Amino acid sequence: MRRIVFSCTTDNDLFRVAGDNGMAVARFDTPAAAVDAAGEGDGVLLLADGYPAEQLPLDAGLFRAAAAKKLRLYVEFSSFLPGVAIGTPRGTQWERAVISSDVFGPELARLRILAIHGCRFTPVTAEAPHIVIGRVAGFDTAVFGLAKDSLPILFELPKGEGGGEVLAATTKLSHFLTGRYAPADAWQSIWRTVFGWLQPGEATRELHWTVHVRPSFRAEEALPAHVERQALRRGINWYFNARMVIHPFMMATYNRPTNGTHPASADPDLKQDWPYGHRIGPMPGRSAPVGDGSLGVLEGFDARVFCDGAQPVRWWIRADCNGEIAGAMAAAGRVLGSPRDSTTAGNIGDWLLFRSMMSQGDHANPEHPAYGLLGWNESPQYVGPGSMDGYAVYYGDDEARAMMGMMLAAAVLQTDRYDERLMKCLLANLRVSGQFGFQPDRIDQGRLEKVGWRHYFSDQNTSYAPHFQASMWTCFLWAFRHTGFDLFLQRAKTAIGMTMAAYPDRWKWTNGLQQERAKMLLALAWLVRAEDAPEHRVWLRRIAADLLAAQDACGAIGEAIGEAGKGGFPPPASNEDYGTTETPLIQSNADTASDLLYTCNFAFLALHEAAAATGEACYRQAEDRLAAFLCRIQIRSEAHPELDGGWFRAFDFRRWEYWASSADAGWGAWCIESGWTQSWITAVLALRQLRTSLWDVTKDSAIRRHIDGLRREMLPEA
Repeated sequence: MRRIVFSCTTDNDLFRVAGDNGMAVARFDTPAAAVDAAGEGDGVLLLADGYPAEQLPLDAGLFRAAAAKKLRLYVEFSSFLPGVAIGTPRGTQWERAVISSDVFGPELARLRILAIHGCRFTPVTAEAPHIVIGRVAGFDTAVFGLAKDSLPILFELPKGEGGGEVLAATTKLSHFLTGRYAPADAWQSIWRTVFGWLQPGEATRELHWTVHVRPSFRAEEALPAHVERQALRRGINWYFNARMVIHPFMMATYNRPTNGTHPASADPDLKQDWPYGHRIGPMPGRSAPVGDGSLGVLEGFDARVFCDGAQPVRWWIRADCNGEIAGAMAAAGRVLGSPRDSTTAGNIGDWLLFRSMMSQGDHANPEHPAYGLLGWNESPQYVGPGSMDGYAVYYGDDEARAMMGMMLAAAVLQTDRYDERLMKCLLANLRVSGQFGFQPDRIDQGRLEKVGWRHYFSDQNTSYAPHFQASMWTCFLWAFRHTGFDLFLQRAKTAIGMTMAAYPDRWKWTNGLQQERAKMLLALAWLVRAEDAPEHRVWLRRIAADLLAAQDACGAIGEAIGEAGKGGFPPPASNEDYGTTETPLIQSNADTASDLLYTCNFAFLALHEAAAATGEACYRQAEDRLAAFLCRIQIRSEAHPELDGGWFRAFDFRRWEYWASSADAGWGAWCIESGWTQSWITAVLALRQLRTSLWDVTKDSAIRRHIDGLRREMLPEA
């Protein structure tokens, strides 16, 4: 049997995997030593130890020596290839690798998509490459074909071109474990093929390895006792291990200038000071101090994956995320008996509602039309309409979830100190909701100042988009329960009834139809609480049935794209569209992905509340299946403790791996959202441990005492 000879360091991923799988291998420190030691006909791998900074230094003499011994060479990220003009190394942004030949057999067909995270490669020209890289749309398959400007990643040199048999990679493919290349089954096929090429006629060995970032449990694995409590503890610890809870030393980074818009800079030509996009940069060090919540919590991890497997952080402090996290931490503190979590929850709430700019300034001025609202995020400066700097940007859905989190925090911490500010926010949102109970999907401060809140209050607009609308109706139903102020109920009921009459033909879906159903389900569950009418239960069952029609046996809820032309952010319509806007995780409804940013997280809460509202077993059973699924796919990683305990946005429940079309320009497949995703999954896990619901745990709220005075101040018309 021919040997496999490596030139690489001892920690190279491929070398270690080959040894762990019992392959007969020999290793040498340099390419020359490996070629010199190889016997005639051996397979030799010359691997790029200096990647991504340095190419593997090779010369013509080495290839001639290899040819004289009839060696088969696999060479990667090299400075020289005989007969090939090698360009200057460059990186990628939206490009993905694509299978471009039939060499990998039926297991890895042509046009299959691969992720080579943090890829740095050398541009070359090659005939009939096996793998190329380019910007392509699709889930598993490049549905519009190869990109026009695709470049080779893996190809064979023509025989006799200054050397013998050479298989060349223009990047470091052997970095597949450290770089978290995906999906894993594809890389098994690739390495089986490469080793088969290196040893023609020999039986190829099936290679197995443990990926560095993986689900906590296999699909078929029995779950341990108390798994939900363990998942809750790990999910809350993630906030601290990932350094999401802001420490004072982090504020210098947070206030870093961006394109001259920071108030500390008068230089309009100031260059972008964030290396990976607007307010996206490296996470604080793993040993950095952790805050106590008194400065809030960061938004989470961006979906970009670097070549070392790490991910950058989204340095945004958002009102919705912080309110949601305060609720989740408070509930977890009660369940786990953790003073750290309870104290942090209270500190976050106090900062958000009493000290952050999201609650102060115009939001605290009774004469301003934004009085009582919460700004979208804690930006160094409000730039203007359409800006991501969100001191003066208002999304009703985000306002609502911030309030829902603070309702939970107040109840579990047994405090009434948030009640007045919550009442202001409820009334502020009521007065920018029209006669039928709908808000604009987004309100910008400039428009609000121009037309005033009364314009919105008397408007007759509609928006059949539950993703943007339904969470506020949920809050209005809660407010009616605790205040008896009928306008909350009237406008929520009207909007819900009109939206159900428009279902499904006139619904506008955002990133997918399932997220609209998940958001609507919670509003309907609480409508049953507010008015337990037969029609309301019928509505609830109808939306739940359509949502759960896509629930897999493993508990995952599959994504679905709605009717063409009715989606705000449909899948890419061309290769060039990939990465240009928000999108679903799937390219078509045949793709098997769950979305934990927009659907499963909110469905988890909604099913929990529906079960409590109705007592019907179907909701509890679906919730239990979803809970088990979420516990199974919680991230496990020793190599990246900052990710351990989190939940990525995307999960492919067919191949049981974090995989999807990562075309979304802001929140791709591998992002972790500290609010929407992490907070509500942990909050519901805590509520399940407490054997209560969000509606029931907040039953003793004393917010009613603030309604009369604030209603006269903020809504004299009513």
